[in-house]
Amino acid sequence: ASAHALVVSLAGCASASLQTSGSLVSYDSLAPADGVVTHSKLRVDKTDVLAARSIAIIPTSFSSEAAMAELTDKQRHVIANEVDRSVCIGLSDRFDVVPSGQAADLTVHVTVTHVTVTNPAVAGASKVASIVPRIISAGTPIPVPRIPLGMGTLSVEAEARDMRGKQKAAFVWARGADIVTSTPRISPSGDPYDLASEFGADFSKLLINGDTPFDHKLSIPEIG
Repeated sequence: ASAHALVVSLAGCASASLQTSGSLVSYDSLAPADGVVTHSKLRVDKTDVLAARSIAIIPTSFSSEAAMAELTDKQRHVIANEVDRSVCIGLSDRFDVVPSGQAADLTVHVTVTHVTVTNPAVAGASKVASIVPRIISAGTPIPVPRIPLGMGTLSVEAEARDMRGKQKAAFVWARGADIVTSTPRISPSGDPYDLASEFGADFSKLLINGDTPFDHKLSIPEIG
C-alpha cells in the first residue's frame, strides 16, 4: 500500500480534541503543531530551553474533568505513572533529572485534561481477529487493522518553568488510538496508557530539541 493510502487509513482513529484545564501559567502564543495522528499547540523559548541542564518533574495530575473518566484510582495512577516514566526516560537523554522539589534549571508538570476509555470487549475482539491471519499463514505475521470502534483517547497539557516560575515551554496535546499503529489492550485504561507513553516521548523531544517534535513521517511498528 502507498504511504498516502496508509495515511488515509488512519482516518480510522478515535477523535481526540485539545483540552485545557487552566494549569498552565499562560496560553499566549501557542501555535498549532500537528503530527500525522496527533493534534497539538505549543510554544517554546528555544534559547533558554537549550541552555538548561537540570530538570525536575512534578508528578502528573488529572484535571477535574479527566478524573471523571470511567477509570479506577489504580488505573488513573498507572496512566499518570506512565506519563512520568516516559517523560523522565526521554528527558534523561540530555538533562540531569533531579527529584521533584529540588532546584533545577527547569521544572515540568503535566496535567491530563481528558480521557476516553477503551472498550474492553471491542479490544478483545480486535485481539482475537489479529491472531487468525497468523494461523492461516502458518505463523507468518500479517498486519490486521484494529476494529475502528471503542478506541481510547488522551488529552494532556504540560509546561516547563524556570527557577523564577516563568514559562519556557508549553504543550497542549491530544491523540486517539488508531486502527493501524495501536495495539488493543483489554482494559479501559489500555489506549490511554499507550498514549501516555507517546505523549511523554513527544514532550521530551520538544524540550530536548527546543522545537516541534513532529516530522510528519509515519513510522509503522514491526509486526511480530
